[in-house]
Amino acid sequence: MLQKISPNSGFQKRYMLFKTHQNSGCPIKREELTQLVTKNYHQRNLPTFVINEAKEKLSFVFGYEMRELQRTQPSSKARTQSSQQSVADSKSYILISQLPPNVYEKYVVDVNTAHLSGFTFVIISIVYLAGGKIPEENLWSQMRRMGLGETESSHPVLGNVKQAFELLVQQRYLQKDKVNGPEGNTVYYELAERALDGPMNDRIKEYISQIVQDNTSVGAA
Repeated sequence: MLQKISPNSGFQKRYMLFKTHQNSGCPIKREELTQLVTKNYHQRNLPTFVINEAKEKLSFVFGYEMRELQRTQPSSKARTQSSQQSVADSKSYILISQLPPNVYEKYVVDVNTAHLSGFTFVIISIVYLAGGKIPEENLWSQMRRMGLGETESSHPVLGNVKQAFELLVQQRYLQKDKVNGPEGNTVYYELAERALDGPMNDRIKEYISQIVQDNTSVGAA
């Protein structure tokens, strides 16, 4: 049995690496990985076994943590949808480097895409400081103050600004929610599971603290 399983775990490992690169780091659903196994094998617990093997190989061979995320729902829908969504359907996986930050930045980070990380942290920090949820217009107002307009399609660094922003939703840093109110529909952006995940959330807090500390130092000077 183990000899039959190994090719599948190896394939899942390659699949995670390929899809992460192809989809700009968007989470990969557990259901998608499960189907890679069940199309050839039908043992009930086999997908979990194979996924765990893939996790071990990604960590040992490539230095990546295959981290599991539990999909969150917008606050306005959480109560009504939580019972309808199965646990398995709401799980997904991302790859996180286990290298020390200084080694990762020196040997792995692509300088041509590093600006996207900065953009991600800035946008997530704005939503975080707003209490984890912010109306769309307020968020774009903050972005326009930084010279980032929603209609700008040829920004010298980000290219199409709205597409760069929407990618954060696809990557599950943010989630979009339309709320009906007395004055009509209002679109909100909330922190999603990837921004709420422990290590990422800690980095956001550290990032904000550093900005506050730098501003305080400048003011004192």
